[in-house]
Amino acid sequence: MMPTETILTRERECQDCGLFQHMPVLQPGTSACCRRCDAVLRHARADSMNRALACALAALFLFAIAIQLPFLDVRAVGKTYHATVFTGPGVLGRRGMWEISAVVLTTLVAMPTLQFVLLTSVLLGVRMRRPPPGLARMFGYVERIRPWSMIEVFLLGVFVAYTRLKAIAEVDVGPALFALGGVMLCLVAADSQLDHDAVWEALEARGLLHLRPPPAGGRRIGCDCCKLTLLAPSGWPCPRCGRRLRHRKRQSLVRAWAFLAAATALYLPANIYPFITVIRFGQGQPSTIAQGVVELIQVQMWPLALLVFLASITVPLLKLIGLSAMLLMTQGGSSRWLLGRTRLYRVLEAVGRWSMIDVFMLTVLVAVVRLGFVATVLPGPGAIAFCAVVVLTMFSTASFDSRLMWDMAPAGARHEAGAAMTLESAA
Repeated sequence: MMPTETILTRERECQDCGLFQHMPVLQPGTSACCRRCDAVLRHARADSMNRALACALAALFLFAIAIQLPFLDVRAVGKTYHATVFTGPGVLGRRGMWEISAVVLTTLVAMPTLQFVLLTSVLLGVRMRRPPPGLARMFGYVERIRPWSMIEVFLLGVFVAYTRLKAIAEVDVGPALFALGGVMLCLVAADSQLDHDAVWEALEARGLLHLRPPPAGGRRIGCDCCKLTLLAPSGWPCPRCGRRLRHRKRQSLVRAWAFLAAATALYLPANIYPFITVIRFGQGQPSTIAQGVVELIQVQMWPLALLVFLASITVPLLKLIGLSAMLLMTQGGSSRWLLGRTRLYRVLEAVGRWSMIDVFMLTVLVAVVRLGFVATVLPGPGAIAFCAVVVLTMFSTASFDSRLMWDMAPAGARHEAGAAMTLESAA
């Protein structure tokens, strides 16, 4: 087991601002937040593992049903087309859009399946009389996989596609769509009920953590995976989850700039080149993302047009501008708006994945609109560029270490921001 003198059990490093602080003992239903930037450090839940396991098992069962049954049926000119979650990626692959096909299969099938399997395996394994090895490493991947599991985003994409399909053919909702809706609800419930610290404590109590302890004399460091705080050198494997300990993400600014520059270069082609072409009775013109928004407005679908505009045009642009500003101010050691920039980073991290709505909409339309002369949907080159922009901005956000904003600011500015947070909390 680990030597107790290296483990700081009552300390926690905030992964948003880097402040080390005392972690109180929490009662079920309470939370602990960072006193400097208000980031949530832990949610304590009653009977967390049992409830999360029930939700994960239900999600796994429903997802197994959803990937086998059709989620949409389209009827026109005496023909019926069924669409499963594999139909769209298959059609895109045959039309040379293998990049989009791979992203859709990864975010809609591979990552959700891996998330369900890992979570249920860990929560079931920790209950066994003889738990299998590797549960700690498996649980360490659950949180990293979650942003790339996009079932809820896909459902919104299906909704957008459904409204456009109604003008072309008769559309029926298939059983898989209801199953996917159930999966989404189970995921939300599992996320809200799961106390990650409780799982790590259970794994440790069962003696499932047998990695080598760190040498004496290291610096205080917090694991960005399992949140364990200890004295260890940078690069040492975490004694709890096995992830390499880093005081800050390696080459954070360089990698964030590289992904951001690539996304910026592709943003213009993504909005200039055709995203989709809808051909009806031999006529049709390619349309960009912005023209698709205009088409929704012309048919009086204002809420849907606003949703697509925000998710596909506004959010990617704001991510490019916001990340550029944060990176420039961090490199310049600016002390301005530390709290505001930290909160902006959380928002960008949370909303970036929702830009995939248009990609999923395109996948659905390509899958079911194959009516020959009557109607056909073709993907355009702008779709590949747009999909790349979404993925690259997500990589850029994940590469950026928001703690650097606080590290590079003067000490006085950090104290002022912490005092402002205290006053705001008191108010």
